[in-house]
Amino acid sequence: MTLNPDPGRCAALRADLDAAGYRADAVRELWGGMVDRAVGHGLTEPAHRALAGRTDPLAVLAGLLFLGTPTPRTAAEAALPTLGVDGLVDLGLAHLDGGLIVPDALVRPQDIADAAGEGHWWIASDLDEAAVGGPLPTGHVLGVGGASLTLAGLQLTTPAARVLDIGTGCGIQALRARRAADVVVATDVSQRALAFTRLNALLNDVDGIETRAGSLFDPVAGEEFDRVVSNPPFVITPRTEGVPAYEYRDGGMAGDDLVAAFIRGVGAVLAPGGTAQLLGNWEYRDGEDGLDRVRSWVSASPVPLDAWVIEREQLDPLAYAELWVRDGGTAPGSPAYAPLVQAWLDDFAARGVTAVGFGYVTLQRAHVIPTLARFERVTGSVSGALGPHLDDALAAWSRLAPMTDADVDAAVLRVAADVTEARHHMPGAEAPQVIELRQGAGFARVLDVDPALAALVGACDGDLPVGVLVAAIADLLEVDAAALRADLLPRVRELVFTGFLGFAD
Repeated sequence: MTLNPDPGRCAALRADLDAAGYRADAVRELWGGMVDRAVGHGLTEPAHRALAGRTDPLAVLAGLLFLGTPTPRTAAEAALPTLGVDGLVDLGLAHLDGGLIVPDALVRPQDIADAAGEGHWWIASDLDEAAVGGPLPTGHVLGVGGASLTLAGLQLTTPAARVLDIGTGCGIQALRARRAADVVVATDVSQRALAFTRLNALLNDVDGIETRAGSLFDPVAGEEFDRVVSNPPFVITPRTEGVPAYEYRDGGMAGDDLVAAFIRGVGAVLAPGGTAQLLGNWEYRDGEDGLDRVRSWVSASPVPLDAWVIEREQLDPLAYAELWVRDGGTAPGSPAYAPLVQAWLDDFAARGVTAVGFGYVTLQRAHVIPTLARFERVTGSVSGALGPHLDDALAAWSRLAPMTDADVDAAVLRVAADVTEARHHMPGAEAPQVIELRQGAGFARVLDVDPALAALVGACDGDLPVGVLVAAIADLLEVDAAALRADLLPRVRELVFTGFLGFAD
């Protein structure tokens, strides 16, 4: 079904959704927390049972637009008094089949919480696997999933004039970027994805989002942006007959070449000081570290880039193959499952791939020397959006990079409000065996520190400069002050970048 993002009909649908109270929290309350988790796992029968016999607008819309359930026309007309069933059909979101209105897309509520405040959106996308009842079509436009929410939370929150969203899909990143930007250009190779982006902008009464068709940087050649965001189709897919190539996850290149092409080329569209953020996969090949591969891509950029690359997860070839075969709707035990998994394994074996890393890439067109080159593995749970933390870290780097050790000596620092200290003692021992600094926000890092660094962090209350504190600690510990300074200052820089310490001003 062709989408027709008509402004008037989108406004009418918005009015009906609003009148019904069709919000994420209302839907969760409608069928309960356990059922909501089941829906998130693709199990919709508990939700259908919870809605059985209900004819109120919220329940009808939850069945029709959240679950993708064919609904009696009379019930849908009552739930959509402004738009009407014919209007839903005209938008391309459903079709009629006798006395039923049959969804061709989902429209789901989505909560928003960022530096601009709290709110909600309604996000239209193609029917999911549960609604389709089998493998997804290759032109499927994905809704809001875990990866898209991750990138939305990673987006920097400082204001920007122009933002580029590459591989926009249903437009969730463009909508998120628009909250901090004057103009957003959203691109995609899929015309259907661009239509969903336009529809979602209209449905949520958001202007300033322009859509363009094309791959990577082709649609914006010669232009510059203050920020680039991308949840690109980075999934590594075998170029083998019989393996479906889903537009939403497969960029048409071999291995991790798409992510490599993005990193090598993004500097050309970044304005001075501009930043780029993306999610990606990278391969580990016969002893070659995956992060070293990413490092080489950054080095190949013709424009000097600051790089902060965080690997969050690593999968072996089998786990990776099974993940993405299931993601396409092919279930274990079905006839197609084993051949598809084997196609992935053969593809990895041909390139000597031993593992695949997944993570976050933040790049910045360098404006201070030396450039940032940080490639790390950070595991463990993270709560809350990381965008403000990344903003603070990049700002700290811009300030730290040109500072000499004498400048750091003179700096007055303050320990962050979310930092706590834990000391572990052997029974009966006076001195701790282990001292840990724990970060409550950001990446929730836990650092083992020695007594000198623990003392310095504990003394950073925004009063005395670092150099004075180091000298006092050296006297207290009866150690050489110059040697202690040489040991502590690089670690102080690290603590400022990672957010354990901040400048008092």
